[in-house]
Amino acid sequence: MRGIRKAFPGVQALSDVSLTLAAGEILALVGENGAGKSTLMKILAGGLAADAGDVFVDGAPAKIDSPRAAERLGIGMIYQEFNLVPQLSAVDNLVLGSEPTRRSLLDEREARRRAEKVFGELGITMSLDLPVGRLSVGQQQLLEIAKVLSKHARIIVMDEPTAALTENEIERLFALVRRLKAAGNGIVYISHRLEELPRIADRITVLRDGRIVETRPQASFSQDDVVAAMVGRKLDAHFPQLPPVVPDAPIVLSVCGLSRLPAVHGVTLEVRAGEIVGFAGLIGAGRTEILRAIAGADVPSGGEVRIDGRSVRIRSPIDGIAAGIAFITEDRKAQGLVLGMTVRENVTLAHLAQFVNRELLIDRGREVEATKKLIGELSIRTPSTEQLVRNLSGGTQQKVVLAKWLLGTARVLLFDEPTRGIDVGAKAEIYALMVGLARQGCAIIMVSSELPEVLGMSHRVVAVRHGVFARVFSQAEATPDAVMLAAAGAAA
Repeated sequence: MRGIRKAFPGVQALSDVSLTLAAGEILALVGENGAGKSTLMKILAGGLAADAGDVFVDGAPAKIDSPRAAERLGIGMIYQEFNLVPQLSAVDNLVLGSEPTRRSLLDEREARRRAEKVFGELGITMSLDLPVGRLSVGQQQLLEIAKVLSKHARIIVMDEPTAALTENEIERLFALVRRLKAAGNGIVYISHRLEELPRIADRITVLRDGRIVETRPQASFSQDDVVAAMVGRKLDAHFPQLPPVVPDAPIVLSVCGLSRLPAVHGVTLEVRAGEIVGFAGLIGAGRTEILRAIAGADVPSGGEVRIDGRSVRIRSPIDGIAAGIAFITEDRKAQGLVLGMTVRENVTLAHLAQFVNRELLIDRGREVEATKKLIGELSIRTPSTEQLVRNLSGGTQQKVVLAKWLLGTARVLLFDEPTRGIDVGAKAEIYALMVGLARQGCAIIMVSSELPEVLGMSHRVVAVRHGVFARVFSQAEATPDAVMLAAAGAAA
């Protein structure tokens, strides 16, 4: 790719960007949210048109004006935001656009054979016939990977492929990526998990503010150097010191016998003021389902929720908000944002009553003032409060979700994968934010697929398995091996 330029309204996303990818090479592409990584790769994959610049494949100029044109050139992209049809099965999504036919009809047997073959290579176990909309985010991520690999792409772009995967699934993915590399494929690997890069990358290219600032062999690029190149300054990438929890601090959240069949079975938990409780577990363990039941996103089939000692009846998200519960969902596009609305409209959406004037109309001036304040506090990269959320990077969208809930006065915060698709600088900001909320006396539950994050940001760790608590660990007891053994159902 040579001299690539791309602008959006109010934003110069890419400025004269050039990079090369060799056969049998894994090139890691890193940078802060909004640096231009996904935009650059969408141009390569035919999802966006460049304003200027050229693309060459095997040394020859390539006209890539659609995803189909990219596919014909052997280019496949695994997007950070899923491109799946929720109503269709895993098999139907896998072959969509390249359906095998027999006598002009869909050859269902061949479609299933393809799916079983690629799922077997990836070690994926999931229902082939269940509508994809009923699969977990982690399962959908694996399906996206399988979909691209089934089309035999030679140039493969992976945009945050491990963001929703557990360590076992990540290791299986890395083994597959190494096989693809050995077969002569070129792979561009985008990730905010910098600790992954020594395990997988040959070279590292750093983008900052739409420009390439450095490219080096991975072996000569330390993690501290990568971070400094990304953010333009030295950054402490470690977890912050958690505030101590007072032993007799008041219990803010009490859950007793909570069930949401078939995923959640009789969960009981107390979270004190200033405490962060982390949920660890494998994909499908029921961690998200527990949060959804507490927040009212799913109606519990049994049990009781108490906030500050008062029993609350939560049958909808409205009830949850009224009870003082904020729920930062793992799927920001489908459940956390309205993509066709502006930053301002999304930030104030859950708390519009705060902005109603005497004429019972929304006071836009107060909305803008409140939104600008949160944009500054969270360092949200947007040209204005009126930018459509769909035009923001994934990580910036996540900050808008956080801003929406910080606008309220929640007593309980449920963070489901809060740093998924977030760069290292933004992660540090979100960790500091969580610590600040804990110091204010909030009760926090955090679900994360990154075990170091759970261990580093939790006063207690709960290993969740099959919708129940397999074991609750104190901070001192919570070692990686002990937590994962409990989550997997093995004896510690």
